[in-house]
Amino acid sequence: MAIIHRTTLSPSKYELLAAWLPAQPWFAGDPEQLAPIGAYRFDDPEGEVGLEGHLFTAGDSTVYHVPLSYRGAELDDADEFVVGTMQHGVLGTRWAYDAIADPVYRAALADAIVHGGRGSREYTQDAEGRTAEREPSVHVRGSGSGDGPVPELAAVRLTSEGAASIAETEFALLAVHRVVAVEAGDDPVGTLTLRGEWAGAVDALLTSLRS
Repeated sequence: MAIIHRTTLSPSKYELLAAWLPAQPWFAGDPEQLAPIGAYRFDDPEGEVGLEGHLFTAGDSTVYHVPLSYRGAELDDADEFVVGTMQHGVLGTRWAYDAIADPVYRAALADAIVHGGRGSREYTQDAEGRTAEREPSVHVRGSGSGDGPVPELAAVRLTSEGAASIAETEFALLAVHRVVAVEAGDDPVGTLTLRGEWAGAVDALLTSLRS
């Protein structure tokens, strides 16, 4: 499950994104008009890394997809993928990364895709430690049947292809689609996907995996 602390965060996640997005080749929106649609989360089995996929518009109807990972220390060999740092009122300094570069995110994403998994259950926690479950603003689901092997994606080659960020090995290709096809068709042969649902979208294509 994902714990969301009710506390301060400076700068905010969307302030970080507004500064980072203009340098991304797939982004054609207005960073001053970011409008959140919602987010989904995955669990890190070790409980150390926050994993959150953001969906938003930026001045028009185009839906953008930016997964972020949040860490309490810098990720080795990932300087070019740093989105920024934040001061969290409970957890202290947090490094935010473009999650395609984070092996914890890639592993959680691939597992959800292959095994037909869904996003984490979400709980808020106040300063006294009281928790309450909340409904995720974006629901995601993998298209796998649950009985296939999950490809190893710890060591990958990171590239871009159009509006997709690619993590590739000799045996697998994981793509994060930055510009979302809100009404996507069926999965291509040999490809599994992660689809999203929110108000106004029921089968949006977020990521794909070939292995």
